[in-house]
Amino acid sequence: MKFGVLVFPGSNCDHDAYWVVSQVARQPVTFLWHESHDLENCDAIIVPGGFAYGDYLRTGAIARFAPIMESVRHFANRGGLVLGICNGFQILCESGLLPGALTRNVGLKYVCKPVHVRVETADTPFTNACREGDVLRIPIGHMEGNYFCDAPTLEALEKERRVVLRYVTAEGEITAAANPNGSLANIAGICSPGRNVLGMMPHPERSSERLLGGEDGLQVFLSMVAAMVST
Repeated sequence: MKFGVLVFPGSNCDHDAYWVVSQVARQPVTFLWHESHDLENCDAIIVPGGFAYGDYLRTGAIARFAPIMESVRHFANRGGLVLGICNGFQILCESGLLPGALTRNVGLKYVCKPVHVRVETADTPFTNACREGDVLRIPIGHMEGNYFCDAPTLEALEKERRVVLRYVTAEGEITAAANPNGSLANIAGICSPGRNVLGMMPHPERSSERLLGGEDGLQVFLSMVAAMVST
């Protein structure tokens, strides 16, 4: 199996994701340049955090037109695994691979701190190493992490169990105080109808080694490896 990490002008978490896959999860991985159409036979794609194209216009608005994203859309539509982290989540929404949008944080301030998220479903290729209800401590770092969608979309997300991660207290309780950005229904991560595309605002690559203060985020990458092994 082989991972691909996209690289846009302004990406700044691409090397972090590459490190976790190659040095912690011990899997083959390559960088994929934004101007290329070639996914180089990768089995899973990571759209990393950062500020793709400087976040001009709005987050992800320009990145959606990158040549590599055309290939990612085709890959995802065929069932390929795609993980979007922070700016990657924003890009996936702009690209139509996930519903809704990420808007400015309530308070209009950049927020960078560890948060707690609850695993709402373990029935995805990204959370199969977890149990439903597990509380993970993973850092965030964003200005536009306030997830929003219309009422019918939220109803579908809830009904189809596509809300994968939710901001909670350390005890696993959904509260307004535990929501760092104002996201609708405390949503921190959602998946596609086929469950093969996940967008999440927290940075699992920043909590995948004990040296970084925690390893909870590694469960996301190990889940992806397990999902690919089983297919």
